[in-house]
Amino acid sequence: MSIFVDENTKVVYQGLTGSQGSYYGTLNRDYGTQVVAGTHPKKAGTDVDGIPIYATVAEAMEATGATASCIFIPAAGVLGAVIESAEAGIEFIVAITEGVPAHDEAYFYNKLARDFPGTRLLGPNCPGIISPGKCNIGITAGHIAKPGGPVGIVSRSGTLTYQALYELKQKDIGVTTCVGIGGDPVPGTSFIDCLRAFEADPETKAVMMIGEIGGSAEEEAAEFIKHHMTKPVSSYIAGVTAPPGKKMGHAGAIVSGGKGTAKAKMEALRNAGVQVGNNPTEAGELMVEIVASL
Repeated sequence: MSIFVDENTKVVYQGLTGSQGSYYGTLNRDYGTQVVAGTHPKKAGTDVDGIPIYATVAEAMEATGATASCIFIPAAGVLGAVIESAEAGIEFIVAITEGVPAHDEAYFYNKLARDFPGTRLLGPNCPGIISPGKCNIGITAGHIAKPGGPVGIVSRSGTLTYQALYELKQKDIGVTTCVGIGGDPVPGTSFIDCLRAFEADPETKAVMMIGEIGGSAEEEAAEFIKHHMTKPVSSYIAGVTAPPGKKMGHAGAIVSGGKGTAKAKMEALRNAGVQVGNNPTEAGELMVEIVASL
């Protein structure tokens, strides 16, 4: 199985007519993802390489039965795009866009939680999600992911997401689903959301979790793993040498007041029974050992 998306997921791309949206939308379609529509209020009735364009998400859903959306529009429009998808009844929203204002993120995070509890948001500022061989929504290169399980991956870092997939493929280890949750301060989907889903998925036998400095998400995940996970977990935390007070890469990757350091996160995870690597390759090697023992 997989979590959140599979071969039956039908996706509408908000921003399919733009250069990035059309590139990745058709790439995902060619991978095998059911990219059934795009939206643009002024280009309804046209198409992008055979994918029909509708004026609104609601119209696209009615015509195609789409259940997921992928947002590839400029940051200023993401708030409206997320709300439009939620109001239309989309169940799973993937927001790729980076640079979304934090107050916009806080607004739509809380609005979805309050008014649309059946809608899950992934991102913003994330690479998306891939269930290898079934569905790829976002910017992850499908050829670096081996299908068939038994490992689930969740990561705050896009680049390290790709490395984790490739490290496992090089070792002939398949992945059920790989989720890039993004590194912004208010992610729509958390480590714990993904860990809970992987714990419930019968085909996911182990989980690789990739974190980074800043915030407390990894420590919270460690508590969840300690008390609720029965499946083995390996991990890597980026940013061991990052200087305090400096934002490193992601808006959420900043160490402040002595909190959010890589060392503290690694200690919390080790205390929860997680096997923590000192670099991405070592984390992959630890997962190879875990899979061999399953």
